[in-house]
Amino acid sequence: MISILIYFCVCLDWDSTGEFDGGAPAITIACGGLAVELSFSGWPEICSLIAEIVGRRDIMLIRKASTTLALATLLLGPIAASAETTLRIGMTASDIPTATGLPNNGFEGMRFLGYPIFEGLVLWDLTRTDQLAGLRPGLAEKWEQDPADNKTWIFHLRHGVKFHDGTDFNADAVIWNLDRYFNAESPQFEPPSSAMSRARVPVMGGYKKIDDQTVAITTTRPASYFPYMAVYLLFTSPASFEKAGKDWAKVATLPAAGTGPFRITKVVPRQEADLARWDKYWDVARMAKVDNVVLMPIPEANSRLAALRAGQVDWIEVPPADGIDSLKAAGFTITTGSYPHVWPWFYNIGAANSPFKDVKVRQALNYCIDREGLVSLLNSTAEPSVGWLKAGDPDFGSPANRYKFDAAKGKALLAEAGYTPEKPLSFKAMISNSGSGQMLPLPMNEYLQQNLKEACGVNVEFDVVEWQVLLTAARATPESPSLHGAMVLNVSSPSSDVGVMARYFSSANFAPNGFNFEQWKDDDFDAALKTIAESTDPKAISAAYRKAHERLVDNPPWLYIVHDLNPRALSRKVKGFVSPQSWFVDLTLVSMQ
Repeated sequence: MISILIYFCVCLDWDSTGEFDGGAPAITIACGGLAVELSFSGWPEICSLIAEIVGRRDIMLIRKASTTLALATLLLGPIAASAETTLRIGMTASDIPTATGLPNNGFEGMRFLGYPIFEGLVLWDLTRTDQLAGLRPGLAEKWEQDPADNKTWIFHLRHGVKFHDGTDFNADAVIWNLDRYFNAESPQFEPPSSAMSRARVPVMGGYKKIDDQTVAITTTRPASYFPYMAVYLLFTSPASFEKAGKDWAKVATLPAAGTGPFRITKVVPRQEADLARWDKYWDVARMAKVDNVVLMPIPEANSRLAALRAGQVDWIEVPPADGIDSLKAAGFTITTGSYPHVWPWFYNIGAANSPFKDVKVRQALNYCIDREGLVSLLNSTAEPSVGWLKAGDPDFGSPANRYKFDAAKGKALLAEAGYTPEKPLSFKAMISNSGSGQMLPLPMNEYLQQNLKEACGVNVEFDVVEWQVLLTAARATPESPSLHGAMVLNVSSPSSDVGVMARYFSSANFAPNGFNFEQWKDDDFDAALKTIAESTDPKAISAAYRKAHERLVDNPPWLYIVHDLNPRALSRKVKGFVSPQSWFVDLTLVSMQ
């Protein structure tokens, strides 16, 4: 390293465009041995202040330093050009997602501490904005259903892939990880990851190694959509577990090794997780463009906004709605885009004294809420949700109910169910203070609380918990003490494919073994889902999908509220970002200017 001492004044934070980093109206001036923070409007103001700060003697030294400055520029230029690039991201999570290979904190955990480091047999294609994200080969080069058994899938593994620790990815590593998730008798069994994996892949039956590069996975029933479930099973190096003394609590401190385009270099709980580009990544066409990524949990929206404005981060998830216009004016990039997201309330239908056993009550609330008003509150970063799918989706179908703000109809349905001004509907809702896909849960839920009270006389009490607590509650049974008596859970959810539909609504997937928290059962829906799972006729599948969705609208297990439009705020330094129609992003596409 070359060190040069120069007696002149330089701007430490001024970029080549004449703009200030992140739009922040401040600059650091180093004069002689003195560093001073200044606020200013332009160069004339700086120059008028320098004499007062550094004195006449340093001004003379500045005049004598012109040739030294030119020499320093020549010497330091190549060093600056080769400086590493770091992307800093402000997440909505309140803590760093678990770093053992299958992160918690919902899909934000998968977005940042999942797919960039740990991969599955199947991966998402996150390169396009004009259609829903599809699947692409990952650690499996290809897969197919066994022609002799439609419950068995054959995965052909990619050759030559190694984990970050240098060990081989092969069929033994696949079976080892599947045992981690699905075999309670295995030494590597990990209960938290197992609970998530069993809920995301409720049809897992069995699995076996065919040879070093081939595995077979069998489902409990035919499931044409199984690859859309397999995409959530990520693989960690078995050597990481051994190195940590067979203790998952210690695996993240190694850190754990995956096969992805980034590797974990450091994790500091509640503060940050650091990733570095993996230069030996198996897919040379998808090498990361940035050297490092720093992930910071910043659950409070205004704190994320402040961090972006101050230049502490380059990218924030979910900027506060009332700060978006000022961010645009300051030159930050605001990205939005449609993606398969629902922001609902889950009805606790299964609880013994639940008011939501009556479909009229469930329909009533869907008429009582003013979705357009909520969209206005969110500065149009969402759109109204009147079903699990978006209203314009070709598979939305033709349900009998077309939900809109109709307080009179809502109150009439409530009255038919026995709820009147003298005997109002009252219940508790469990909500989070932040979280993956949760948007801005506190002001949004407060809006709904007031809206329901004023429009239909409904009383709602909130139990505010952390996001991971709420996620765990969504896998609880209806009378579980962990629910604290809640009759509603506000859990943002994906709506990307029929595999997700099956996970959330099939009567075979009641919690705690699946995501059907509501314990909702509809025979027509189950019949349609069976057709989708078993049929090979595209027309029959499409008709059954529409029928299934019509039942989700007319016999609603959820209060459908809004679909998020995925807002993010980025510094002008961030280039190449693609906002796919997905909960996930491809960090390998991003560069820093």
